[in-house]
Amino acid sequence: MERFFKLREHGTNVKTELIAGLTTFITMAYILFVNNLFLGPDGAGIPAQGVFFATAVGAGLVTILMGLFANIPVALAPGMGLNAYFMTVVLGSNGMITWQAALGAVFLSGIIFIILTITRVRQLLLVAVPQSIKMAITVGIGLFVTIVGLKLGNVISVSATVTGITDVSQLASPVTVRGSNFQLALGDFVHNKDTLLSLIGLFVIGVLMVMRIRGALLIGIIVLTLIGIPMGLTDVSSLSHAEWLPSFDNLAVGQLDIKGAVGLGLFEIVFIFTFVELFDTFGTLVGTAERAGLFKNRKEGEKKVSKAMLVDAVGVSAGAVLGTSTITSYVESTSGVAAGGRTGLTAVTTGVLFILALFIAPLALMVPSAATAPALVIVGVLMMSQVRHIVWDDFMQAFPAFLTIIFMPFTNGIANGISAGIVAYVILGFFCNVFTGHKVKVHWLIWILAVIVICRYIFLGSE
Repeated sequence: MERFFKLREHGTNVKTELIAGLTTFITMAYILFVNNLFLGPDGAGIPAQGVFFATAVGAGLVTILMGLFANIPVALAPGMGLNAYFMTVVLGSNGMITWQAALGAVFLSGIIFIILTITRVRQLLLVAVPQSIKMAITVGIGLFVTIVGLKLGNVISVSATVTGITDVSQLASPVTVRGSNFQLALGDFVHNKDTLLSLIGLFVIGVLMVMRIRGALLIGIIVLTLIGIPMGLTDVSSLSHAEWLPSFDNLAVGQLDIKGAVGLGLFEIVFIFTFVELFDTFGTLVGTAERAGLFKNRKEGEKKVSKAMLVDAVGVSAGAVLGTSTITSYVESTSGVAAGGRTGLTAVTTGVLFILALFIAPLALMVPSAATAPALVIVGVLMMSQVRHIVWDDFMQAFPAFLTIIFMPFTNGIANGISAGIVAYVILGFFCNVFTGHKVKVHWLIWILAVIVICRYIFLGSE
């Protein structure tokens, strides 16, 4: 391990790396419980056992690959925000798009991602899109995920006087109701046990976060699951006949429908998966590498990040094959770096722990949604922190960023937010350059993206 991971060269040792890997796992293990909310039977419709298997194995294998190939302390798992988008793609299609076809779209986005990485077009896109919009995408997804969490926990409710609405009570995310009146309201925390447990959860996890306790999200979910037992929300009866060995029943492995994705013309969906993953990954990888001190040798650091980007791209398609939404680098990896992790041994440790998590599947599947919903709200808080990087005093930056942020939760579409931000930036930039003395640099690639977005809404509508 010393020779392979170059531990001494990075100023670390085996014990430190193992502890760092455990720290990263504890910090991000909440995805094992949360992902089922988006992709499982109450979300996109994938069998619960299949979601858990794909999440654990996908995160485990790709994270191990990251450690072995790139030798960088970064862990990967199905991405928050992208799994929410996956769910809305399926639920918002009124049965037109199956979860198999959506997995096919994820797989295709991974192939595109690999090509963009190998040809270095990926780096060009990172330069082309304004920093304000990059940050706004993260913030908007944070708000989107927050509303999903509040709805899942019945902290907010959707009431509507409407004909032809898509069964509001069954949707985890807010809905767009055309031609009708609808209202978001506070849930009944006095009589609804789900609402009460979710509210308790918000403060339990909030206190843990304030106390800077590592693994606050995971600990909070466990505590809420235990509180849910006397409340009648956590069903422990299934544990008496649970099979603790990994179950290979009801898996989604290999069930992706690439032909269906192409046949349904899911090109916009493929584009959004690729676009969001592009910026999310870049920020996570570079930020983690900086904190780990990998850029002390700039050339070596860039080489490692380049390898990490390739692993990340491969992980997208690999996750789709296993049966989960986009697998991406996790910012929680910085917790392992803070614990001393400097090499790929940290990632390998985290990956092995994810695979071993297969043995706790019965425990994970009994966790009520009201216990995991607060974690989504907290994730939204963390994602909102990027708003401070937007220059609000510059309207050229602020307006496109604002549209990107508000269009995601208010139109129930991550794609709508990104589209609004890009088009707004191009329009404002054009008028600034033509009619004012203030010159704004609008990359030619942004013009192309704006034209594609406008054509999409003209010819395909807003559905």
